[in-house]
Amino acid sequence: MAHLTRGDLLPRIVHPPPGPASRRLSRLSARFEAPGINALDADGITLVWEEARGANVLDSDGNRYIDLTSGFGAAAVGHRHPRVVAAVRHQAGRLLHGLADVHSHPLRVRLARELARRAPLDRPQIYFAVSGADAVEVALKTALLVTGRGGVLAFEPAYHGLTLGALQVTSRAEFRHPFAAHFHPGVFRLPFGCPLAEIDAALDLQPGVGCAIVEPVVGREGVLLPPKGWLQNLLACCRRQRVLLIVDEIFTGFGRTGRWFVVDEEGVIPDLLCCGKALGGGLPIAAVIGSPELMSAWQSPGEALHTGTFVAHPLACAAALAVLDVLADERLPQRAARLGRRVERRLAGWAKRFVEVIDFRGRGLLWALELASPDLAHQITARILRRGILLLVGGPAGCVLEIVPPLVITERQLDFSLDAIESVLAGS
Repeated sequence: MAHLTRGDLLPRIVHPPPGPASRRLSRLSARFEAPGINALDADGITLVWEEARGANVLDSDGNRYIDLTSGFGAAAVGHRHPRVVAAVRHQAGRLLHGLADVHSHPLRVRLARELARRAPLDRPQIYFAVSGADAVEVALKTALLVTGRGGVLAFEPAYHGLTLGALQVTSRAEFRHPFAAHFHPGVFRLPFGCPLAEIDAALDLQPGVGCAIVEPVVGREGVLLPPKGWLQNLLACCRRQRVLLIVDEIFTGFGRTGRWFVVDEEGVIPDLLCCGKALGGGLPIAAVIGSPELMSAWQSPGEALHTGTFVAHPLACAAALAVLDVLADERLPQRAARLGRRVERRLAGWAKRFVEVIDFRGRGLLWALELASPDLAHQITARILRRGILLLVGGPAGCVLEIVPPLVITERQLDFSLDAIESVLAGS
């Protein structure tokens, strides 16, 4: 089988996907893996990734793709970035695993310092987590410890993860309903971007609310941007109501929208900031960032109150430090902003040409193309796959094509991908 010696290549399809190897492995997986953990087609078949590099993915059939998903945003610096791989290899030869919830290690200390240095908060401290959903759990628990109030204001639509605490503030009904019997009765929702008077009035009626949680740009649920000044007004409202503001930048953080964090551009300093995904460069790590006054609520004379065996894992910390260096040295946030203007020009033309395109929106390298129906969105995604482009459908109704490439995607790859989508929209 061919290998990916570079990550800046155009697609090459040798077997219509999913090919025979992917089908065979999917059927084998179905024998041993429990159902429900990944999205399969009606026949229980999925694509099987064999290798990835830069903006390219190679499947088990030798098909080469351009990845417009970034692995759900985790590969922002590209798949298998050489500096990330080198850092992980070096660390693997020294300390593969430690005693995370008891002892520390040098890279954990360095990473906490580097995150604090770049965080858009005053005097920040870091609480490490294993995943984005775990970070949301930490943030919600922090708010409860600080305020003593368990109620939460969330927004709709929103995606914050699927662990039990995070699920309560995730909006999609199909995720929530099977587990609703375990939810806190004080969690309530308002529409994302709703008038601030509505938020003030709702909080007046909900004295048990201790925090509000928001994505500064809604990610998985359709790439929705807030009205201008809305996040600043939301923060002011939370201050008036003595409610902590948690900003979930797990998807948007580390350059995705053209700045290190969306709150940088919005001029917002939240009480707690959740980050993850891109931070690990492909390895699982996340964090909650807050002030010493808030984080002191976790002080405990006995056992750690929220931790895990693999928290701040040495390999993940090595990868994260390399990611932070790559983002800065290669100026990837600035690159995302520049390429985002290129995407915007193309999508604006499509909105005028194709009646199937209802809307387009985005910032940096996070874009949505909203189509007339979920059936159309899935048909286009399937046709694009056969042309060697990996694309995901998002939004509550499944009508949104989400364009979320690695920040290192070349202009040639980006133009090829947009040409392919345009061609499919045109019916050719």
